[in-house]
Parts: sequence; structure tokens; C-alpha cells
Amino acid sequence: EKFYGKELILADREMVEQEADSILKDADVSDVAFLVVGDPFGATTHSDLVLRAVNLGIPYRVIHNASIMNAVGCCGLQVTFLYIWYSASAKHRISELLCCYTWKPESFFDKIKKNRQNGMHTLCLLDIKVKEQSVENLMKGRKVYEPPRYMSVNQAAEQLLTIIQNRRLQGEEPEITENTICVGLARVGAQDQKIASGTLHQMSTVELGGPLHSMIVTGTMHPLELEMLKLFSVDSSTFENNAF
Repeated sequence: EKFYGKELILADREMVEQEADSILKDADVSDVAFLVVGDPFGATTHSDLVLRAVNLGIPYRVIHNASIMNAVGCCGLQVTFLYIWYSASAKHRISELLCCYTWKPESFFDKIKKNRQNGMHTLCLLDIKVKEQSVENLMKGRKVYEPPRYMSVNQAAEQLLTIIQNRRLQGEEPEITENTICVGLARVGAQDQKIASGTLHQMSTVELGGPLHSMIVTGTMHPLELEMLKLFSVDSSTFENNAF
């Protein structure tokens, strides 16, 4: 606020999704800036804002920014990823919370598997839970929120390992195994960013510090990509003893 000389309004997810009209209020007669982390069009919610502005006859300009979807190239893999979002949309969140004690979805695993079968890498954008409510507070309509939680690379790897074991119990030999090469990334673009490469099993034990984390499950790799991943290897012998 001191730098811009303007008051800043923190626009949380609820405001952007459900109170978009308040952001565009008076934007036809004065300038309104909507600032986001990453590139503005990394979320369809922001496309909705553009469409609303157009329908109201409000001119707009987009200033693009760096995003994990292109900055992730720092690990050395070619940016030909498909994207998997772990977060549930708001309209499904209540039913997800109610059944999460007995059911854990595995559909994202099949998307990663299909990508790998096609030779593609998969960038997994790990879950962020901010302003989440407990089942009890949701059902009682209380605006009480849980502390923020951010999924880590080792948690994501553990989930994948659990699914692999479940698939084997069902008689399937998964395309992705404990020895599949993966890449963990944390705080990309910050001074203290961290990158680690190794097997999926190694990713389940790696500690990359605070959020935000992302993980890549590799597909078919070019020799140059392998050479780059060696720079970030958890254990250099991993790349010497495996054929990819």
C-alpha cells in the first residue's frame, strides 16, 4: 500500500468466485487492478472476470506474469506437461469432506498413468487448503475456518505409493512404480527455491521445506533432460543404476 499509494483489498477465493461484481464496481469510470500470483489465466475464474467486464462494456488490459507452468522448466525437463489439479471445486467440497473418511479418490493416478504411457511428463499442482471449513462448521453454516494447509512433495509421493500398492492388490502392475523418476520443486522463483530428483520412493522421504510445492512424474526422457536431472539428484547412483 505504501509503494502504490493505494488501499489494497485482499481478494480471497470466496470473493473472486462469488463476489466478482464488487471487483468490477465502478471500473467503468476508474481504474481497478486485480493482482494475482502467477499468470492471470492460470485459473478459469479469472477468465470469468474478463467475460463479466466485456459484458459490462469495461475495457481491460492483461499484464502477464511468470507462472509455475513455465517456470518449472528450471528443473531441466521440456515444458510439454499436462496439468493435474488436486483441489476439489467448491460445489463438490461438502460431499468430498463427508466421504473422505472412507473413500480416497484415485482418478488423478489414471491421468498421470495415461500421460506416461504417451511419453509425457505430468506436472502435479499440489493441494492448497486455505479458508477451509470443517464438516461440522460447513453443515451449521458457521464462517469458522481451519488453519491453512499445503500439500508437500513427500505427502504427494506417499499418496501415489499407496495407490500403487492398492492396484497391485487388485492384480494390476501399474505403469508408475516406486522406481519411476520424479522431480520435487518448492518455492520456485524464490531465493530459497529447492529442486530434488529421484525415484518416487525417494520423493516420499525428501524434505523441501515450506510451501508451495509441485511434483513432476516423468515420461520418456531425452538424454539432455537426464543430464539436467542429475544436477538435482537425491542420490547420484539412482541415475547410474537405472535404465529409462
